[in-house]
Amino acid sequence: MTVWEIVAIAAAGLGAGAINTLVGSGTLITFPTLVAFGFPPVTATMSNAIGLVAGGVSGTWGYRRELRGQWDRLRWQLPASLIGAMGGAWLLLHLPETVFQSVVPVLLVIALVLVVVQPRIQAWARSRGAAEDGLSTTRLTLLVVGTLAVGVYGGYFTAAQGILLIGVMGAILPEDIQRMNAAKNLLSLVVNVVAALAYTIVAFDRISWAAAGLIAIGSLVGGVLGARYGRRLSPAALRGVIVVVGLIGLWNLLA
Repeated sequence: MTVWEIVAIAAAGLGAGAINTLVGSGTLITFPTLVAFGFPPVTATMSNAIGLVAGGVSGTWGYRRELRGQWDRLRWQLPASLIGAMGGAWLLLHLPETVFQSVVPVLLVIALVLVVVQPRIQAWARSRGAAEDGLSTTRLTLLVVGTLAVGVYGGYFTAAQGILLIGVMGAILPEDIQRMNAAKNLLSLVVNVVAALAYTIVAFDRISWAAAGLIAIGSLVGGVLGARYGRRLSPAALRGVIVVVGLIGLWNLLA
């Protein structure tokens, strides 16, 4: 790689790490960058997934304060993400990529709609007295099933899984969006680790470890920056960032 390629890939990793911490879909920055520099798509996909794990770690750590008080719920969601990611990784090895590519835009649109209408959904829940009484069994079941489904998606096609998670949780939970963002970072990290392990075990020799390393360095710093400045955003501003990035990602996917 040339010096320019090294700088560009590391910079893309930094941007992706920050965006993943705030929103998700940082893959839509790093993947095109690798492909533009001549990496085969499969190699780019696997190298990117491995490199972005570092940003997931730093972003989750940066949001650790917002994770407090969520463990009663996360102890159900974390296994769902793990099992879902394993299922998604299995599908990656057995199904053509076009199967999921055809539904990704639809899922992304649904998630963005859920993010936009989240305040109204939560207001409706409060009007029914559900917000202060904790999660009912039905709502917890829906949350776990939704988390499992996003885990399957993330294990197969990692881009935009954070937006989907925010959409699912926002439709079910009476939570502040910053706290949901913290949970999203942790759950996405679990999925990304599973996907990275699957790629490493199955196709170690097809991974560009140099590219993965550069993305890891950049995303590690980006995750710290995303957590530092992301928590300062108001709920409306953070929701706006999610929608804008999601629309850009949707346009890229459709194009």
